[in-house]
Amino acid sequence: MAGVGVVVDPEAVGGGGDGGGDGRMKEGLARRAVENLRFRSVWGEVNGAMGDLGTYIPIVLSLALSRQLDLGTTLVFTGIYNAITGLLYGVPMPVQPMKSIAAAALADPSFAIPEIMAAGILTAAFVLFLGLTRLMDLVYRFVPLSVVRGIQLAQGLNFAMAAVKYIRYEQDLGKGKSLGRRPWVGLDGLVLAIAAVCFIVLVNGAGEEQEQRQQQQQQQQWWRRRLGSVPSAVVVFVVGVAFAVARHPAAVRELRAGPSRMRVVHISREAWKQGFIKGALPQIPLSVLNSVVAVCKLTRDLFPERKESPTSVSVTMGAMNLVGCWFGAMPCCHGAGGLAGQYKFGGRSGGCVAALGVLKLALGLLLGGSMLRVLVQFPVGLLGALLLFAGVELAAAARDMSTRAEAFVMLLCTAVSLVGSSAALGFLCGMLAHALLYLRACALRERIVSSQTDL
Repeated sequence: MAGVGVVVDPEAVGGGGDGGGDGRMKEGLARRAVENLRFRSVWGEVNGAMGDLGTYIPIVLSLALSRQLDLGTTLVFTGIYNAITGLLYGVPMPVQPMKSIAAAALADPSFAIPEIMAAGILTAAFVLFLGLTRLMDLVYRFVPLSVVRGIQLAQGLNFAMAAVKYIRYEQDLGKGKSLGRRPWVGLDGLVLAIAAVCFIVLVNGAGEEQEQRQQQQQQQQWWRRRLGSVPSAVVVFVVGVAFAVARHPAAVRELRAGPSRMRVVHISREAWKQGFIKGALPQIPLSVLNSVVAVCKLTRDLFPERKESPTSVSVTMGAMNLVGCWFGAMPCCHGAGGLAGQYKFGGRSGGCVAALGVLKLALGLLLGGSMLRVLVQFPVGLLGALLLFAGVELAAAARDMSTRAEAFVMLLCTAVSLVGSSAALGFLCGMLAHALLYLRACALRERIVSSQTDL
């Protein structure tokens, strides 16, 4: 079980090969599972669960509207994924749609459900292979921190820029395009989005470390302590649901009880080919770098006591898609942006994502795909507000570069990733720059040593 992120207590597995030892091992695993799901703060964990919706909802809605992605099936499977990752890892490990595959589907009308699922299965199989062979551990050790920070900074800025676009402009999620400027007033107006941003800043601040926040709260007045405990993301989400119903009250009457009917997706040979070329090839580098390497490094930054291995993260990501994609669930991965967003809003345990998983699973089983009628009316400006803070939190992880050389590599990787819209291209440029700077530093050291020897 250690290979999938569950840390076993040595005392619990003692006792040799007798039945008592097996019993103590099971008891130790049960205690670990309970500890992984234990809420550190009820409102904090529930609030953190909402921190990833700014990414999840727009992508899933876009594909449901434009490519007939089954929302009910996706909710059921992603809910199960959330519950399992929360149980195994004990941190708010996110479950997000694979963004490169989603972008390919939105850009190409011929890239339909069979191609999407083929791309997800192929990506998952490759990542699972790297995990089972432990090659992912080599990738993790091989990639320097400055390159990882460059990828995180690029992804964070991408999120933040997309969030500003959601706030400033009306969106046609079905076509993945921005329309005209958002009106100032209305149930999805600019004033509402700006008010949500100001509210989150007022409640959450700039995201101080938990220990600093606790020390400050002890010295603050009672009303400031109460303000800091307000679940800002939950408030924004509830307001969004209320406004969605207000924008289209008939949508509530259109809801239908019961889950979506699941069918095995038929994938033709041509769909496998197009899924590999247009979806899997651009997604694989992003999954390896942002969904595994960057996630593991960010987890160790935010939770130093946790030592999640790239192998276990690869295995869970690969395994969940090799099941769900065959039934039409959106291909998903872990993501550093989702982890940063959930941490920003208070998520500190696996219970955070498990609670989100229970909510998704319940909605998927009770209402199925009919949920689309309500969610399509959700104010996009409020989703932009949530996504903005997830992006800023992820980008802020890059602040620990201590030398000019590290900052140079990080910024070069970021610039190429943003301009080229490719994490793989940014990764290659960052690795090349890191190697050249390393060779240059070695040459300078040798020159200094030789000159000192001559003296």
